[in-house]
Amino acid sequence: MRFRTSVRGLPALACLGWSLGVVALAGAVRAEEVRVLLLETRQTLAVGTARVAPTGGPGGRLEVDGQVQGPRWEAPGSGPHQVGDHHVRGRVEVERTRDGLRVINRVPLEAYVAGTLGAEMYARWEPAALQAQAVASRTYALYQQRRRRAEPYDVGTSTRDQVYRGLAAETPEIREAVAGTRGEVLLWKGEPILAAFHSASGGQTASAAEVWGRAVPYLRSRAVADEDASPHTYWRARIARTKLGPALAPLGLDLGAIRTLRVVGRTPSGRVAHVELVGSQGSERVTARALRTVLGASVLRSTLFEIRETDDAVSFVGSGHGHGVGMSQWGAQAMAERGAGYREILATFYPGTTLARRNP
Repeated sequence: MRFRTSVRGLPALACLGWSLGVVALAGAVRAEEVRVLLLETRQTLAVGTARVAPTGGPGGRLEVDGQVQGPRWEAPGSGPHQVGDHHVRGRVEVERTRDGLRVINRVPLEAYVAGTLGAEMYARWEPAALQAQAVASRTYALYQQRRRRAEPYDVGTSTRDQVYRGLAAETPEIREAVAGTRGEVLLWKGEPILAAFHSASGGQTASAAEVWGRAVPYLRSRAVADEDASPHTYWRARIARTKLGPALAPLGLDLGAIRTLRVVGRTPSGRVAHVELVGSQGSERVTARALRTVLGASVLRSTLFEIRETDDAVSFVGSGHGHGVGMSQWGAQAMAERGAGYREILATFYPGTTLARRNP
């Protein structure tokens, strides 16, 4: 599940209100490790100095340095461990699956936050912005841990969850931001929230209702100031008409040659709701999210855009990057530059939540 685009990117109880202090939290959100899916492969894999390969038919066993093992193997030693391009703290487990190998990094929560924070924000950013992101990343991990407890892993390493780079993401500034917020999470009615975030809002965040079709009390539309430093505040993407048809093919529509695209309706935050595609053999409406999926997030950086057409091309002129729900990372940086602390930043983007600290 993908909830935001990084810079480089539903609970069930009553609102306790925002607390400017930090309350102690026991029980439910205590967790020692996060299960991170590092990769899945059918090929032989290097884990440290060991070579691990699937053997036998589907659901078979593992072969480690030429020796047949059971269906699960844990890399020896306390780490850090090198797994392909990943250099990670914690434990590394390789599991035999029907299709090959699944590699899980069982990493202590605070180490996970450090390995994510440095991949999601620039280490040179204001400490308060880094601290706000640390709390959001920690909370997101715990939310997914609870939601996916019956699944083989809690989070992946890509923008479908949070970008995780392990030791490669750690710097002194990153470690300081994590240590300064150690154990702190955002709660709604006593449970970790879906701490969605995105790169830049284009001046107004979106509500969960308008993007995902379901209202979430603490993910409401908020005005965001001073994102002009973001490279995504203003953008333009041009697609030649000769390439437009093939790009739209995954939508599965039989419209013939695409003649024009029109915006049909906008959400309360100003984002495009639907786009009408008019072809030589008919017309059809698609959601802006579906259009962004087939064209790619690097083309349509957000659904906050307008369409400009010429004889030979279609141009999308827009603002912002990501789905727009929750915390704007560039907005958080702007607030920090104006002197806001991380608690104020979190209260702005996740209104009504409570900041709490997990018991050790």
